[in-house]
Amino acid sequence: MTSCGAIRCLAVALGKDDVKGQQRRRAQDRGKALAGKSTLNRLELTAPDYEGSPRRKDSPQPETKKIVVDPESIDALLVDLFLEAHTPPPDRIILDLDATDDTLFGRQEGRFPHGYYHDYCYLPLYVFCGEHLLCARLRPSNIDASADSVEELEPVVARIRRRWPAVKILLRGDAGFCREKLMAWCEREGLDYICGLAQNPRLKKLIETQMAQAEKQYEQTKAPARVFTEFFYAAQETWSRQRRVIAKPEHLDKGAHPRFVVTSLSTGQMGAQELYEKGYCARGACPENRIKEQPLDLFADRTSTGKMWSNQLRLYFSPVAYVLLQTLRRMSLAGTELEKAQCGTIRLKLLKIGAQVRVTVRKIWISLAEGYPHAALFARVLTALETGNAVP
Repeated sequence: MTSCGAIRCLAVALGKDDVKGQQRRRAQDRGKALAGKSTLNRLELTAPDYEGSPRRKDSPQPETKKIVVDPESIDALLVDLFLEAHTPPPDRIILDLDATDDTLFGRQEGRFPHGYYHDYCYLPLYVFCGEHLLCARLRPSNIDASADSVEELEPVVARIRRRWPAVKILLRGDAGFCREKLMAWCEREGLDYICGLAQNPRLKKLIETQMAQAEKQYEQTKAPARVFTEFFYAAQETWSRQRRVIAKPEHLDKGAHPRFVVTSLSTGQMGAQELYEKGYCARGACPENRIKEQPLDLFADRTSTGKMWSNQLRLYFSPVAYVLLQTLRRMSLAGTELEKAQCGTIRLKLLKIGAQVRVTVRKIWISLAEGYPHAALFARVLTALETGNAVP
């Protein structure tokens, strides 16, 4: 599809009556159905706290119309779309926190080297609930992975509880989020949590007996052996109280491989093995796989402007695109071959396709190529979008 055809398709999708842009007020905008790059540039380069500056009457320069983004409204929109996707409200939800790297190749504001990723990068924070994205916050990389996580979670949780006051919330994160501030906040606010816990000599000493048992099993079977145990533990000088810790003493071909998690859940709510395998390890599917889609399929790594706030705006484009594709997958692709497809697959098979766009007096014709292999699926999805109902 040509760029002109793509623009016209977008204009149709947005409900524009004048898809050719011939009726635009300014002569320079005629023939352009959508906002041009200059408009988007003003949006990107106008600081969120801009309140307007007076223009001198004798100034020969024309007044520049600024377009200001409202970050709080975008943050609220992501949570509201998640809430609207559930009818009736669930009894319990799991919020997954994770940080990732956004490698930088210029001298952007907030650019710092990161020891773990071995490069200059940002360290964005994501909050997911299943496949739903609730928060995407760009951060510099010279901080702890859990930095500002409480501040980002507070409005998200408050907005959820206003709509669903009875919902039970479980917070889940890796060892980078096992911090006193976050755990204490969860305990005060009535949230449960499961977080990875970095091993140390003191923890290893507490499971010496179980590690010996796992090693003995391995020597007998030559297969990976694991056992589970639990105890109450408090990190010296950093934790305000003892907390329940689940340990997984494991022995593999490469040797001992112990792992630990800390949780607010009681033994009666979830046993040690179930909590580790079904509660904590489920993080592998979400949010880690969902986060990978952001830069790989939705261009979340296009953070090349000089200012942090303009790069945050660029980061917002990726979550909004993700929400659109996730909604398409949930509402129109259920029961199809793309029901569980990643965003990149949906783009390649349903969106990045050749078509001819013709505008006549009465209709807009979008003709797909006869050789398009997913024509039946495309027609099914289109029908579902037009009717608002999934097509069996």
